[in-house]
Amino acid sequence: MLYRSGAQTRHVYFPTEGMVSLLAVADRGSGLEVGLIGTEGMVGVALALGVSKSPVKALVQGAGSAMRVSAARFSKELEQNRPLRREVDRCAYVAMATAMQVAVCNKEHLLEARLARWLLMTRDRVAADRFRFTQEFIAVMLGVRRAGVNGAAAELQRRGMIRYSRGMMQILDRERLLARSCSCYQVIRKLENA
Repeated sequence: MLYRSGAQTRHVYFPTEGMVSLLAVADRGSGLEVGLIGTEGMVGVALALGVSKSPVKALVQGAGSAMRVSAARFSKELEQNRPLRREVDRCAYVAMATAMQVAVCNKEHLLEARLARWLLMTRDRVAADRFRFTQEFIAVMLGVRRAGVNGAAAELQRRGMIRYSRGMMQILDRERLLARSCSCYQVIRKLENA
């Protein structure tokens, strides 16, 4: 865990491999994933917007490394380095727009399409077709019950798009999984590449 929701931001992180889930938390619940940060982004964007407390829980997913900068040094660099400021502003925009898209996705799309979107986003961030996640973990990220993830994953596996066994997920057919995912995946990809 890099941050707890409401905790003081002491560092910002720039992942060089692996990924970090950003979870919005209500009361004492486990939360709902509203962002997924990999090598394309940064963790701690609220600090760049002048807010020293994290609005989300930041949870490292999968092995990886990151560059870490203290909050004080990062703030000082932002004032002096215009290219860094532009890139951080872009990260803030992408994080905000992604969270909004995920909110719409959770309301409008069927679980199987949402799971396909999440698997594709995960694949993009870990740069691999195989990764280790339990159905319980995926259920928390998608804000659904484990049984729902079990059913959706079983259907994707039956159709030959993924293989799932004992916490190991493998994407077998990215193109068919892309066709099965909701449109939110493409919307988020365009935001990241803008």
